[in-house]
Formats: sequence, structure tokens, C-alpha cells
Amino acid sequence: MATAAATVTGAALTATAVTFARAVVTPRRHKPDDLEVLQVGPHRVVLSATADTVVPGRYGVWTDGGRGHFRVGDVLETGRDRVTRALLGVDAGVPVPGAGRWNQYYYAGDPAVALGLAHEDVLVPGDVGALPCWSVPGPAQGASDTWAVLVHGRGATREEALRAVPVLHAVGLPCLVPAYRNDADAPGAQPGVYGLGDTEWRDVEAVARYALERGARRLLLVGWSMGGAIVLQFVARSDLAGHAAALVLDGPVVDWFDVLDHQARQAGVPVRLGRFGLHLLGHPLGRRLVGVPGPVDLRAMDWVRRAEELHLPALLLHSDADDYVPSGPSQRLAQARPDLITYVASSTARHTKEWNVDPQGWESAVREFVTATLEAAA
Repeated sequence: MATAAATVTGAALTATAVTFARAVVTPRRHKPDDLEVLQVGPHRVVLSATADTVVPGRYGVWTDGGRGHFRVGDVLETGRDRVTRALLGVDAGVPVPGAGRWNQYYYAGDPAVALGLAHEDVLVPGDVGALPCWSVPGPAQGASDTWAVLVHGRGATREEALRAVPVLHAVGLPCLVPAYRNDADAPGAQPGVYGLGDTEWRDVEAVARYALERGARRLLLVGWSMGGAIVLQFVARSDLAGHAAALVLDGPVVDWFDVLDHQARQAGVPVRLGRFGLHLLGHPLGRRLVGVPGPVDLRAMDWVRRAEELHLPALLLHSDADDYVPSGPSQRLAQARPDLITYVASSTARHTKEWNVDPQGWESAVREFVTATLEAAA
């Protein structure tokens, strides 16, 4: 009887660990509305108060199932269940009371629509198929032979990278903004799950090859969240890594164990059980339960442990208020490599929203780092 009970308990615990691990690697295709537009005026909008809508900064709101979009700025008033913000612009549709979804990217659309910058929609050949990519040329005068490759985070879209394009364009860099495997607008890689950077770096390699074949000599790699993990794997594993000149990392995942321990606590899963799920990702048999095509080695993506292997200058921006990827590992990595890493801390922004809270400060830090680093490497 006791043996049977223990077997049932063990099976239940394993199922919980598998469910947690599957959630980590499975793309979320449907993102539900998460706020209410309560009132709309000529220069202000009243939204339901949520953890996101009360934070200072610039953001966007999708409405009408994603067909409408408007942008908001300063918090003007707050109440128990509502927040009034400045209405900065309407990009699509007509804002009216109803359901909406928060847009941390601020911008919506492609570079031409969102930024007024000419771009070309290109398809980059990759090993899983053709990868959609926005190609934004540098300015006509002073274009650089260093190209920027901008890599969005887990479950995000290419729009996440739009916030960085204007400042990089202003310093003369052509920009490539690719989708990668298992994005909604990119080829799927069987069985349709994330590799947490362990597989996606090959798509960055394909984009790097595309840039080098078209005149780039050096590459600036920019990554948000899991995008940071992806570009770090590129510089560690790609034959083209020698062309990388520098990194810009915003809220990056530099230690998956720390991130996923945090996620387990938030989900009410015991950390030890969450760790068992992560162990399954790397186990030759356990990974089949999770559904990943090959073992995922999270230790190989622990850059706090691998700090001495870094060889490129990096700008690392991370908020202590990050609710998804805690800033502790980024701080420890910066402390381990002060010779290479310029660390910019903040205290208000939620995950990868450092630009939103302080766009001038974010752009100034990026401009100064990129200009100084590329001049030193010239």
C-alpha cells in the first residue's frame, strides 16, 4: 500500500516537473487581453490599474484584437483601480473603451510605419527555412561597415527591437531585425519548442552570414532577455563569431537556473521540483518527456560561471525591478568582468522596459558605448 502511494506521489511530482519544463520551452501563441480601456479623451486615457499600467514610462496598448494601437506616456493620476495616462498618439484604429493588451515595445508595426525609417523586408536563408528580417540601411552619409543584429526575447516579436533602431541608425549602423525559429512569423523547427538559445543561435549565424555577404565587416549584437542568451551562444559557438565587435544586452538571461528558479517560485512550484524539470531538459531520456529534440545544456548557458570566457566588450542594462529575469546574475557577471562590461543599473523598470522608463538615458548609454567601442576597435 505504502509502495503504491509512493509510486503515485512520485508520478505526480514528475508530472509537475514535466509540466513546468514544457511551459518553459513552449511558445505562447495566444496572448490574451490584460487590461481595460475605461475612458478616452483628447489627450489622456484612463486604464485599469495593473502591475504594468501604473509604472512610469512610454508604452503602447493594442485594442480590437490587435487591429488598433495607441501610445501612452506620463502617469497623470492614479486611483484604487484605475490610472490616467497621457495619450501620445494613435497608430491604428480609434481608441474606445473596451478590452486591450499592454505593449511594452511602445512601437507597433514595421520600421517604416513605426519609425518612419525606410527598410526592406528580406528573407534570410537558414537551416530551418527562410527567416523574415527587417533590413534598415544606415544613413546615406557616414554608413558604417559595422552592422547591428537585433534579437528579441522569448515569446516577443521583432517589434521589441524597434526601440533600439533610431539610436543605432543615428550613429550610422545598418540594422537587421530577424525573426527566429518558432516565432509566429518564422519557420517552425520540430517539435516546435524553444532551445532557450541552444538552437536559436544558428539563426543569428544565418543573419550574420547575410550581413557579411553584403559588405559588413563587423557585427554589433543586441539582445533582449532570451535574445541575450542567443547572442551569447552565437559568440561562443559560431564560426562567424570573430566578426562580432561588441554586445548590447538588455535584461539578458545569463543564468537560466536563476531565472527558472525565480519562475518556479512565482508559479508556486517548489524550486527543487522546478530544478528536476530543468534536469529533464538535459537528460537524454527525460528530454523526451518534455518534448525537446535534443538535450538542452543549461550549464553551457551560465555566463556567470563562464565569465572568464567572455572576450567582447558589452553594455549590460538591467533593472533591479525586473519581474521576470532577476538582475542578480547580470550584476555578478559585471562584477566578474569589469574590464569588458559596462553595467547600467536602474530601479523602476519591469522586464526589458529600461528604455520605456528612461528613453533618453537608455539611448545615451547605447550611443556612448557603441561609439567608443567601435572607435577603439577601428
